[in-house]
Amino acid sequence: MYKLLVVDDEMKIREIIKKYAIFEGYDVIEASDGMEAVEKCKQETFDLIVMDIMMPELDGFSACKAIRKFSNTPVLMLSARGEEYDKIHGFEIGIDDYVVKPFSPKELMMRVQAIIKRSQATQVDTQKEIIKFEGLTVDFTGRLVYIDGEKIEMSPKEYELFFYLVRNRGIALKREQLINQVWGYDFYGDDRTLDTHIKLLRKSLGTYSHYIVTLRGVGYRFEA
Repeated sequence: MYKLLVVDDEMKIREIIKKYAIFEGYDVIEASDGMEAVEKCKQETFDLIVMDIMMPELDGFSACKAIRKFSNTPVLMLSARGEEYDKIHGFEIGIDDYVVKPFSPKELMMRVQAIIKRSQATQVDTQKEIIKFEGLTVDFTGRLVYIDGEKIEMSPKEYELFFYLVRNRGIALKREQLINQVWGYDFYGDDRTLDTHIKLLRKSLGTYSHYIVTLRGVGYRFEA
C-alpha cells in the first residue's frame, strides 16, 4: 500500500483527497501546514506528497525546499492560482506536477498514480555508467552531474529528462517521445511542461547548454 501525505490548511480539501485516495487503496496521512509537513517527512517515509501552496506558518514552496534537503519524495503541488511563474518556480525547486484548484478528484488520483508509477520505475532503472563531454560529467549510477568538477543541483525531473537525452545522444527525439518516456504515457499535464523543463535544464548546464539542440517542429537532441 502506497502512503500519501496530504498537506492543506483547508480541512474540506484534505477530506476530499483522503476520501478518494483511500478508495483507490492509498494510506493517507494529513498535515494542516508546511511546518507540520516537514516534521512528518522527517518522522516517516511517504511515496508522494500532495501539498497546497498558500498555507499559514510555512507555504508549500518553502516546505518543499525544506523537504528537498533530506528527501526526494515526489511532490504534487496544489494552487488556487494557475500563473506560469508559480509553475516554473515549482518545477525549479523540484516538484513533479502542478494542479490548479478547483480540481477534479478523479483526475488528481490519476496524476497521483502516474507520478508514483514513474517514481517506482526510476528507482529500479539504473545504469553503472559515467560519461564525460569536455568539462561535463554525467554519473548515471549516482544520479550526479558535474560541470568542470563542480556538482550541480537539478530537480528530480530535470535529472530524468537530462539522463534520457544523454542516453539517446545523437538521436532526434520527438516531443511526444520525450513526454511519454520521462512523464509517462498517462501524463495529464500541459505540453509546455517539456519546454519549461528544457529551459530549466539549459540554465542548470550553463556553458554546456549548447549540447541540447532544438529541432524546430520535431523536438530535441543531445549533441556532443
